[in-house]
Amino acid sequence: MHQPDLTVANALLPRFDASPTPYHAVQTVIAQLTAAGFVDVSESAASVPGRQFWHDGGALIAWATAPDHTAAAGYRIVGAHTDSPNLRIKPNPETQSTGWKQLGVEVYGGVLLNSWLDRDLGLAGRAVVRTPDGAATRLFRDDRPILRVPQLAIHLDDDIRATGLKLNQQRHMVPIWGGLAETPDFRTYLADALDVDADQVLSWDAMPFDLTPAAVVGLNQEFIASARIDNQLSCFLAVDALIQAADQPGSRIPMIGLFDHEEVGSVSATGAAAPLLSSTIARIQEQLGGSAEDAARSRRDTLVISADGAHATHPNYADRHEPDHQIHLNAGPVLKVNANQRYATDAITAAAFELACEAAGSPMQRFVTRTDLRCGSTIGPATAALMGVAVLDAGCPQLAMHSAREMCGVADPGHFAAVMHEAMIA
Repeated sequence: MHQPDLTVANALLPRFDASPTPYHAVQTVIAQLTAAGFVDVSESAASVPGRQFWHDGGALIAWATAPDHTAAAGYRIVGAHTDSPNLRIKPNPETQSTGWKQLGVEVYGGVLLNSWLDRDLGLAGRAVVRTPDGAATRLFRDDRPILRVPQLAIHLDDDIRATGLKLNQQRHMVPIWGGLAETPDFRTYLADALDVDADQVLSWDAMPFDLTPAAVVGLNQEFIASARIDNQLSCFLAVDALIQAADQPGSRIPMIGLFDHEEVGSVSATGAAAPLLSSTIARIQEQLGGSAEDAARSRRDTLVISADGAHATHPNYADRHEPDHQIHLNAGPVLKVNANQRYATDAITAAAFELACEAAGSPMQRFVTRTDLRCGSTIGPATAALMGVAVLDAGCPQLAMHSAREMCGVADPGHFAAVMHEAMIA
């Protein structure tokens, strides 16, 4: 029996497990970049070119300039997002019903609600704590199974057997974290986790997460199952490709842009609709002594790959897919096209992606949404509009997108990373 190459898959699993929130995902990326010689310039302006990165919360920009790069050089950018649909703890979270101690949550993004039921949930995120000098941001993570959203027994609702449980975000998604025993309020719990006094905890961005580890699954070890494949997979592959490109510089400047809040529209200080990429490029061009003419030439020669998950054709719901554009796991990265600009791909950028696939020796698939269904979107169109550069949308195919636990193939990530690398050094 043929055994698939699990090298890339096995390298991805611990990174998924280390990154229960966008903030932890950025820290995972920072550790890899630092080990590869990239310098953090978040708090200072670097005066010389080189391997550098900037980060803020759930966003990170990284790039590598070589001695031969000029201010007129084009950029080869991979953009992705660090956030995933999930549950978020409310500012006043303590609530209870019939004696159960619960935490109030908001639903973030387009969550498949039923996928969060009956799972062992930990809690992670960031908190701002009072310090003698003002305030400081601290990451936290609790890997204990402290939260759970139990679903209603089938015997208690006749509709469940026929049509499935209809979930209300406000009433049915409130996790339990205590019973009759005394339970601390959330601020006290968080203070204990951070080893500070309760009155030092000012605010938080806290998120339950599924504790099931990422794994290679399937009889023939053909698939990856994990939380947050959409879109941490693209983030981690982009980092791998950038580090490779930094070691093998081409005529263009390789860069990655990892953004927060894509799942809710990207309109935030750390989202793709903010001027993070354009301001960083302006900073680099100043380092290289560029002029307005150099900037215009650079934009003309820039290409962005908006890397995000693509829908594989679901075997149980094949009628929900465009019949002439079936997408399969382990059949190569997917170029995503939409005539109404929900994706940014056009004929020019599609050709560039196909050439990169050929150079990488990678198979390639093309996705189009059924004409009678609404198409999702990505950071691609916003990036194209904000920066005035060529953009394409592509990604690894997956099933169960926006579930608490998603699924992709073991071969596609390696292919996609190779394509990103070829695009960066072209």
